Amino acid sequence: GLTGSAWGDWANYTDSPLRAVDFSKELGVTPPLGFWDPLGLAAAGAGKTQDPAVVVAQFKRRRAVEIQHGRVAMFACIGYIVPEYFRWPGLLSKAENLAFADIPNG
Repeated sequence: GLTGSAWGDWANYTDSPLRAVDFSKELGVTPPLGFWDPLGLAAAGAGKTQDPAVVVAQFKRRRAVEIQHGRVAMFACIGYIVPEYFRWPGLLSKAENLAFADIPNG
């Protein structure tokens, strides 16, 4: 497999916008990988700018959006799990005598 120097040396990537900003102290950076972004996605869409303020702003925005998407995904899981254990009491349709409990999940 590709290990060690096969991935390349970070010092060689001098054109990366990430070189201007140190993300190694950000929340979520863990050893042994550190700030691991081999495809440069943290700086993607920055318009290939070297401006550290733009890179940092986009990094923070993407982090916030990732948290929001994670919360939506958690609510979606709750919406799938809760109906297995809880059903609204009463009738969904009085005319057809259809109760909420009669409707299957999924």
